[in-house]
Amino acid sequence: MLKRTALLGAATVLAITTGALATPALASGPARDGHRATQRALDAAVREGVPGATAQVRDNGRTWKGTSGVGNLATHKPRGAHDHYRVGSVTKTFVSTVLLQLEAEGELDLDDTVEHWLPGLVTGDGYDADRITLRHLLNHTSGIAGYLEDARFNEAYMTKNFLDHRNDTFAPEELVRIGVRNKARFDPGGGWDYSNTNYALAAMVIEKATGHAYGDEIEHRIIEPLGLRATKVPGTDPRMPRPASRAYSKLGDSAGPTYDVTEFNPSGSFGSGEMISDSADLNRFYTALVRGELLPPEQMKEMRTTAPGGTQGPDSAYGLGLQRWKLECGTVVWGHGGGIHGSSSLVLTTPDGSHSLALNFNGDWTGDMTKVAEAEFCGK
Repeated sequence: MLKRTALLGAATVLAITTGALATPALASGPARDGHRATQRALDAAVREGVPGATAQVRDNGRTWKGTSGVGNLATHKPRGAHDHYRVGSVTKTFVSTVLLQLEAEGELDLDDTVEHWLPGLVTGDGYDADRITLRHLLNHTSGIAGYLEDARFNEAYMTKNFLDHRNDTFAPEELVRIGVRNKARFDPGGGWDYSNTNYALAAMVIEKATGHAYGDEIEHRIIEPLGLRATKVPGTDPRMPRPASRAYSKLGDSAGPTYDVTEFNPSGSFGSGEMISDSADLNRFYTALVRGELLPPEQMKEMRTTAPGGTQGPDSAYGLGLQRWKLECGTVVWGHGGGIHGSSSLVLTTPDGSHSLALNFNGDWTGDMTKVAEAEFCGK
C-alpha cells in the first residue's frame, strides 16, 4: 500500500554473496500482553524476505517491543528493539509541523505562494509558481513533478548505478531543478501526486522564513522540547548512530544481489526523507502531535484536512504531511510511512494518541506494512 516515498541519497554498498535476501531464523519469542498478532505479522514479513523487523507499541501508557529476524546478514545478529533507522518520508510530518508552527506565529501563511518565498526557482513546462501555494506543497496538490521519478535521476540513484554515486552531495535547489525539468503533472490544486520535490521546497521555505537550517528548526522546535534522544537530521553525514542494524537493498533488481546500504550521504533526501530516529521517539512525536502539544487547534485542523484524491491505497487520505487510514476493523489511525533504500518505516496513532505503533524493516519492502497495523489495532 505504501508508495516508495523517499530518495536513497548515497550509500556504502557491499554485495552479499547469496544474491538474494536470505530468510533468517526468527529472533524473538512470542509477544506478550495481547500483542501476539503483531508479533506474528512481524514474523510473517521476515518469512516473506525482510531481513529483520523492529517495532514498539504504546497503548494507554504501556509499552510493548517486538523484533524478528536479523540486523546483520553476515553475523546473524538479531534485530534490536532500540535500533536507530532511517525513517524516509516520515520526515515530511516533521517538516510540515514546523511550517505550520511558523504559520501560527504569523511568519507565513499557507496561502503564500512559492514564488513569494523562493522567487525564480520553480519554472518550466506548465509551471506557474505564482499559483502554487505552501498548502499545495504540503498536501501534494502542487502538480510539481517529483525528482525521484525523473528518468535520469532514477537511473543513476535507484539502480546498481547508485554504487558509483554513493558519496554525492545535493543542494536542495538542484533537487528542485531535477524535478521541474519534467512537465508539470497538473495545474496547482487540480489533482494529487506524491512528490518529494514539494518537501524539498517546503524545507527551503522554512530556511528562508527563519534564517536557519530546517534541521536546526526541527531540533529546536520538536526534538529538544519532546526529549527525542534518537532523532536527528543528518545533513551530509553518512553514519548511523548506535545501536543500529545494517540496511539492505536490491537496488531495483529483485533477482539481483543484495547490498549493504547502511551508510550514505542523505542530502538527496533534503526535506523529504532525510531523518534518522527510533521507534520510541517516533511514537512520542506522533502522540504529542495529535494531542495538540506541538500545534494550536487551527493548525492541527489544517493538518488533518485531507486533499481530494490524496490516497496511497484503500481507505487512506493525505492531509498536510499527515496521512489517515481506516483499518479493516473500522479503527482510524493517523501517521506516515517512509521508504528509503534498505529501510521501510511506518508510524501510526489513534486520533487521541492513546495507542501508537512505530515499526521498521531493514530492507526493501513491496508488501503492505499496514498488515502489521491491522494486527496491532485490530488483533488480526
